[in-house]
Amino acid sequence: MTFSEIYQEFLTGMKHTTLLEYIAVLSGVASVWFSRKESIWTYPVGLINTIVYIYLSFKGHLLGEASVNFYYTVMSLYGWVVWAKRNKQLEHVVKITRSDTKWWIYQWLFFIAFYVAIFSLLTYLKKDFYPGAIPWADAFASSTAFTGMWLMTRKKVESWWWWIATDFASIPLYFVKHYTFTSVYYFVLLIFAFWGLAEWKRRASQT
Repeated sequence: MTFSEIYQEFLTGMKHTTLLEYIAVLSGVASVWFSRKESIWTYPVGLINTIVYIYLSFKGHLLGEASVNFYYTVMSLYGWVVWAKRNKQLEHVVKITRSDTKWWIYQWLFFIAFYVAIFSLLTYLKKDFYPGAIPWADAFASSTAFTGMWLMTRKKVESWWWWIATDFASIPLYFVKHYTFTSVYYFVLLIFAFWGLAEWKRRASQT
């Protein structure tokens, strides 16, 4: 596609953006903003985003993204509990830290296992049920997001690298599915992810 065609597609897509998509995008941006600041509001606000996107993803045959947002919903509830925990001195039990060798191994195994499982499932479903699915792209976006969300609940700095990978994959994925505003949303999240990475690196160095 030429730049002119991409621009025209962008304008057309923006005209067809639904109210639900606007709600999902704005709540998602707010949730990432709160996570950068290590605020507990990350999770209740994020639940609005994930629940709406479960519906939108199924509607657009983005099965990988639907599974991601269902997972986000469950993990948001879990993360809400973990982030709220305090000790007797009223200090947060879980603090921002970097991954050691053990955690790096965990997260790569986690990513690979989910990628293989999701890719295999989507390849099978694409044949007869969801022809609009893009197995390799959906699986990559889903698996990186699964990994990033898990690490976020444990306040690992490296969660932001996985979010960056997710955002890079999701920008073109949603664009070709005609969720233009969501594609723009992931571009905004990409910027926020680099910002969050820098902020969490700074906080980790202070602990």
